[in-house]
Amino acid sequence: MAKRSLKNTDVNGKRVLVRVDFNVPLDHKDGSVTITDDTRIQETLPTIRALIAGGARIVLCSHLGRPKGKPDPAQSLRPVAEHLSKILGQPVQFLDANPTSPEGLSTLQSAVAALGNGQVALLENVRFWPGEEDNDAALAKAFASLCDIYVNDAFGSAHRAHASTEGVAHHVPLAVAGLLMERELEYLGGKLEHPAKPFVVILGGAKVSDKIAVIDRLLDKADALLIGGGMAYTFKKALGQSIGKSLCEPDHVPTALAAMDKAKKRGVELLLPVDNLITDALDFGGRTVGATRTIAPGEAIPDGWEGVDIGPATVKLYSEKIATARTILWNGPMGVFEIKACAEGTFAIARAIAANTSAVSIIGGGDSVKAVKRSGVGNKVTFMSTGGGASLEFLEGKVLPGVAALSEA
Repeated sequence: MAKRSLKNTDVNGKRVLVRVDFNVPLDHKDGSVTITDDTRIQETLPTIRALIAGGARIVLCSHLGRPKGKPDPAQSLRPVAEHLSKILGQPVQFLDANPTSPEGLSTLQSAVAALGNGQVALLENVRFWPGEEDNDAALAKAFASLCDIYVNDAFGSAHRAHASTEGVAHHVPLAVAGLLMERELEYLGGKLEHPAKPFVVILGGAKVSDKIAVIDRLLDKADALLIGGGMAYTFKKALGQSIGKSLCEPDHVPTALAAMDKAKKRGVELLLPVDNLITDALDFGGRTVGATRTIAPGEAIPDGWEGVDIGPATVKLYSEKIATARTILWNGPMGVFEIKACAEGTFAIARAIAANTSAVSIIGGGDSVKAVKRSGVGNKVTFMSTGGGASLEFLEGKVLPGVAALSEA
């Protein structure tokens, strides 16, 4: 999609409403609030700083949590405004008036009109107001009344047609992609539309059902597809292998068979784990496992045991394939990486991707990004997507409402 970019937009003196993703984790303790991970704030700083340098009058807006259309002090963005002001080294005015009431909207409009060039304000959580998640036209128009230009820099929310992500764009003279949004579209779109070959795709996570459309679409482009995580056991079940009590979706055995058939017809190498780490007791809630052992290639997973990670032979096999790639896409962990005893396979794949410095390496959001960061190689991959569900839907080829609504280039 050729969309208008912030890069070629004159913002000097203009009121600019920026939809960001400040849905950050908060820790409430002893009357104070701490942001425990400000990654999402850091990732949108290039856009905010570009607007400051360009002389814009900046109004940021975001959701936080799921307050369900009514104010909840525990999910207020006020701590984010305070945190952002420290990062930017300048005040960030917090505007908590209700845009759905005439008085509240008038208060917001006056506050925004009083902003000087390069000054920044942050609106209260957009999900505090009824109509945000329903893409209410009145709320969208209220947001639009606060700006001359709308910037969407929240790729992680672009798959949702909400008032602040899609509706507002229809009521402003100009709606453009922020710098982070532009990078997301460049890598998940442009770089994967015509990938440098060989193109190696690594897919993991719990369920085949979450990735049906992604698998089908990527089989048209990939040279190799490496399967891991819980979804691998549905593929193994489809091949008639014993999987013990491993995670499996019996209803999607035909899906796995169809994927393997399509890979064969298209000459795509589809690899499944050749060995697995298994346990006789998994307590995901308590983040513990019972007895564990690695079963060698060719061994069946015995009854009462379940696969929780790929084994060393699979790590070696997958790493060798990753080393040949010119383009790499990874979405989904190889095992239950949240538990230390089951994390080595996932972290080893992260290190293998980082080691291939000649490839364009794209990490497709969610748990894969967490795994790359925890493995200490976050600065050694080409691009990490900020989108979870948005990344998957974009990779499936779906049109994202928040992107489609932006002005054409």
